[in-house]
Amino acid sequence: MIKADLVDIIAREVGVTKVKAELAVESIIHALKESLARGDRIELRGFGVFEVKPRKRGVGRNPRTGEIVEIPPGKTTRFRPGKALSDLSES
Repeated sequence: MIKADLVDIIAREVGVTKVKAELAVESIIHALKESLARGDRIELRGFGVFEVKPRKRGVGRNPRTGEIVEIPPGKTTRFRPGKALSDLSES
């Protein structure tokens, strides 16, 4: 599914124009991005949890040259599915 599919579903199910549905989707995505940028935890009951976690520095290897490359520490976003979503994927 892509963002356009989500817009179509919302427009159809809520009964609004695609322009309004697209605005709603863009607003939600913007709010999620802002929250994750601040390092906040996002919990959507029945769906899952998005968290920003620290990533340790490490050592990698350039696949073309075999040269060892230092990977700096950083942050990554993790998603843990909620129980309802996990139950759907198991059945």
